[in-house]
Amino acid sequence: MGKMEVKAFGTPDEVRTFDKGMVELIKVGNAVIGRATLQPGWKWSESVKPIAKTASCEAPHFQYHASGILHIKMDDGTERDCKPGDVSLAPSGHDAWVVGDEPVVLIDFQGMADYAREKAPK
Repeated sequence: MGKMEVKAFGTPDEVRTFDKGMVELIKVGNAVIGRATLQPGWKWSESVKPIAKTASCEAPHFQYHASGILHIKMDDGTERDCKPGDVSLAPSGHDAWVVGDEPVVLIDFQGMADYAREKAPK
């Protein structure tokens, strides 16, 4: 039988920072959950693309939007604004940016394990 685990974003296991944003990661069981804080002016293709070195974001995201408005544009042209209280699923292949002057805070249950981290050379 497994043991109970309780973790808090106030004491994350890892913090990754990038232009106009940061991700705090906690590991619970086999899951890595990330809290992203994205400042006004943040855009994946400008702030994270130089780290990821991919044409668009390849991390799939399953996320709860706590505050701010995040615009997600899929490579196929589909676009949506995600607002506080929304839960979104964004598969690989997208760009995203903060809309307006309020920071975006979201909790990602899927795509943060390798987010904003350079890929190891093959």
